[in-house]
Amino acid sequence: MRIVLGVGGGIAAYKVASLLRLFTEAGHDVTVIPTEASTRFIGTATWEALSGNPVSNSVFDDVHLVNHVRLGHEADLVVVAPATADLLAKAATGQAGDLLTNTLLMAHGPVLFAPAMHTEMWQHAATRANVETLRSRGAAVLEPASGRLTGADSGPGRLPEPQVIFEAAMALVQGQSDYQLPLAGRIVTISAGGTREPLDPVRFLGNRSSGKQGVALAVAARNAGATVRLLAAHMDVPPPAGVEVVRVETALQLRAAALDAAARSDVVIMSAAVADFRPAEVSDTKIKKRDDTADPVISLVRNPDILQELVEQRNSGPAGSGQLIVGFAAETGDSQGDVLAYAEAKLRRKGCDLLVVNHVGTDKVFGQDSNSVVILSRSGSEPQEASGTKTEVSEAIIGRISFELNHVSPRA
Repeated sequence: MRIVLGVGGGIAAYKVASLLRLFTEAGHDVTVIPTEASTRFIGTATWEALSGNPVSNSVFDDVHLVNHVRLGHEADLVVVAPATADLLAKAATGQAGDLLTNTLLMAHGPVLFAPAMHTEMWQHAATRANVETLRSRGAAVLEPASGRLTGADSGPGRLPEPQVIFEAAMALVQGQSDYQLPLAGRIVTISAGGTREPLDPVRFLGNRSSGKQGVALAVAARNAGATVRLLAAHMDVPPPAGVEVVRVETALQLRAAALDAAARSDVVIMSAAVADFRPAEVSDTKIKKRDDTADPVISLVRNPDILQELVEQRNSGPAGSGQLIVGFAAETGDSQGDVLAYAEAKLRRKGCDLLVVNHVGTDKVFGQDSNSVVILSRSGSEPQEASGTKTEVSEAIIGRISFELNHVSPRA
């Protein structure tokens, strides 16, 4: 497939090198047309090296080839990334001041814009009108991702991840002209990692959770178009780019953060390994080991049931039955029952909409790069199994959540 990849003049242009690699590794012939402004961020030599094709942004180069007409005519697909506010305005008003805007006017195949700009620019009435104009003419315009922008600000305006743009482009070519990211416009809160309950200034009660599954879920939700808030307890892996991160340590801190965030969320996924108990008393000083004293006795008290409280808040609050809540059950079987039996009882007790169940142990799930889960539904539908890398499992979970939101009747 012949692809024209237009590169706008924004800082996010550096991400487009990865998008170009995805296109070329998939076997497509890519001609890159950078705007003059974009070459201040990424030089033409980079695009030529990665695409294997000559690069120009002038209608006066290779005039005998009539590139300002030919490239648009011959392209099976035109992708513009980052599509800046300036580029969207020029495309919407039919300007033809350089090779890229000429090519857009001559394009016979599908056209995809991947916007990136500051939040106020994206939300400005002029930009919104330009986007609607382009969409009304048949162009596909993705919603930008939300997260940290060039400066200290955060919000919608980040360039979607290269994999997201690639998948949208492939879907567009395959005739899915109404392609939309399944969680576009949704706010998803995800808890990840393991809580730590302090005994004294240097010791704590904790668990083996690495946070890998929660981070993978955040990436999958972000790539599905959601605005993602990650409630991060202790994790062995860094949080992903493009999500809001709220740091917590204890179960009580996680409870406060989760109840607050859930009030502004369409989906809540509680994948963190939350301590069931915490020390009744926390010493202000390190507990000493002395030969002349008895062994210390640590009394524990029960932590609140965060998942159940989230369900109660959902059912009684303004979110009503529209919010979807997903719990996780890290279970081990015993003589009284197997893993699924305990999980089904937990699902009934908690009242969440979906429960993701995995069988844990010292060499299972925690800290590993792979996982195997069963997704149980409160609606009583057949359990869904998912296995593979934690990335693959997360994509299956996010896919199931998207299905529930878009195809299942509101929860009672």
